[in-house]
Amino acid sequence: MMAAHAYHGGDRVAEVLQAHGVPRLFTLCGGHISPILTAAKARGLRIVDVRDEATAVFAADATARLTGLPGVAAVTAGPGITNTITALKNAQLAQSPLVLLGGAAPTALQGRGALQDIDQRPLVAPHVKRFIKVTRVRELGSAVAAAFALAREGVPGPVFVECPVDLLYDADSIRQWYAEAAGKGTALADRALRWYLNRHAARMLEGSADRSVPAVQPVAVPTADDAAARAAASALARAERPLFVIGSQAVVCADEADALAVAVSRLGVPVYLSGMARGLLGRDHPLQRRHARRDALREADCVLLAGVPCDFRLDYGRHVRRSATLVAANRSRRDARLNRRPDIAAIGDAGRFIRALAAAVPTPAARRDGWLATLAERDRARETEIDRQAALRGEYVNPLALFRALEAEAGDDALFVADGGDFVATASYVLRPRAPLGWLDPGAFGTLGVGAGFALGAACARPGRETWIVFGDGACGYGLAEFDSFVRQGIPVIAVVGNDAGWTQIAREQVKMLGDDVATVLARSAYHEVAAGFGAAGLLVQRNEDVQPALAEARRIAAAGRAVLVNVWLDKTAFREGSLSM
Repeated sequence: MMAAHAYHGGDRVAEVLQAHGVPRLFTLCGGHISPILTAAKARGLRIVDVRDEATAVFAADATARLTGLPGVAAVTAGPGITNTITALKNAQLAQSPLVLLGGAAPTALQGRGALQDIDQRPLVAPHVKRFIKVTRVRELGSAVAAAFALAREGVPGPVFVECPVDLLYDADSIRQWYAEAAGKGTALADRALRWYLNRHAARMLEGSADRSVPAVQPVAVPTADDAAARAAASALARAERPLFVIGSQAVVCADEADALAVAVSRLGVPVYLSGMARGLLGRDHPLQRRHARRDALREADCVLLAGVPCDFRLDYGRHVRRSATLVAANRSRRDARLNRRPDIAAIGDAGRFIRALAAAVPTPAARRDGWLATLAERDRARETEIDRQAALRGEYVNPLALFRALEAEAGDDALFVADGGDFVATASYVLRPRAPLGWLDPGAFGTLGVGAGFALGAACARPGRETWIVFGDGACGYGLAEFDSFVRQGIPVIAVVGNDAGWTQIAREQVKMLGDDVATVLARSAYHEVAAGFGAAGLLVQRNEDVQPALAEARRIAAAGRAVLVNVWLDKTAFREGSLSM
């Protein structure tokens, strides 16, 4: 039996996590954060340790998106923190609430060449809503509690709390460390150092006898004003060709996703879903359109962008014709007006705004039947064309045929994690998320390497749910070592790697425009053998006729509790010719 330890700063942090109902902490261990990890474990939190700090933050991001509550990661000082920057920025741009606890060198030694000591604020602050630097033991709990509220309020996003190592251990150990550092010399310089360090320790520990846990701070959901709702309801009532585009921000209140789906159905407006909103209406809802979005936007006379800015994905607003009534529902005033000023700006939660519209707008008008039929026919035509292209046969596996098979094979509770370029973009044309919060992709930053972390977080947040990673062969290289994490922690993800031996999304345009494939060529690497080396199962597929049996076998392996990677050799295709975005 392990000996009980004296109460320390790590306990203060863990008590706040426990009070906020945090079930797990993602981490890669480090001496600067050990007290947080041991204290969290002692209070029943699951410690999920990974092989790269970025994975820990991606995992925290995924749990936040699926639950609406901030995910939490803890990483050590210096390189531990610098390794998280891409994942932090991805969460910031995806407006995902998370709390990152970061270690730091002892407060009295910062700037003096201590191990892994750097000024972390300039590196981290641009990528988070707030950088909170803790300097006293008594402030640890309140800082973490404040971080939880900040991460959720307004436009959600990541918050960083810097926890120096000398604040995390017990008071007696801290005093002893500083006494040893001060020494017993009698020279004036020695006495001055001793006075400074003793005073520094006393200030750090002042008030630390108070062990009260800060209360959980309530966070109000921002709501658009009634005038915006009335104006939008009036515009919708007049419209003959209305259209909704709903994005991730509309499902920030994850526990309200089902109510949002009911509201969208009641409004009777055709809708395109993106990001975390994919799957909102289930697999085959008659209002959801999947193809020819640009044409639909150019023909619509009233467009609601719900949590969707006019960025590159909408050609900076040019996809929406100028004569249309543009309604922008967004928590961010800046995003609502980005590149295109809306006719009606509803500044507040987009999901709740749609629900307010559903309560205010009468039954959908029959005059829209032709509009709905036109969009549905375009979808049918595109699906027929995809079927035609999926039937083409080459030396290896047709990627469209692979996704048709995956769509048919994946379970009704399947959750898809998308990580890649061309392969994943192709998947978005074919795969149909089964239910709300059934799809995870990077978001606006277009980050490669999210797959392992997102799958880890998703499997932890939704245990028992069938979790698939759709990996491009380029993207899978970032997280391949995390199969070790999956195996050690009993997380049975199913990864499907589309292996066409190249960075295809880049190569296709680079070769056409510049005549050179430099740095875009990969090998037909044995990714399945790497996964097997970590203790997972590995399957290789090289022919179309072997796809369905391999996917079925992968499901059986995962259902038995073991992670599995299916390495599928693909033929090159021109399916997404000309798709590079700027």
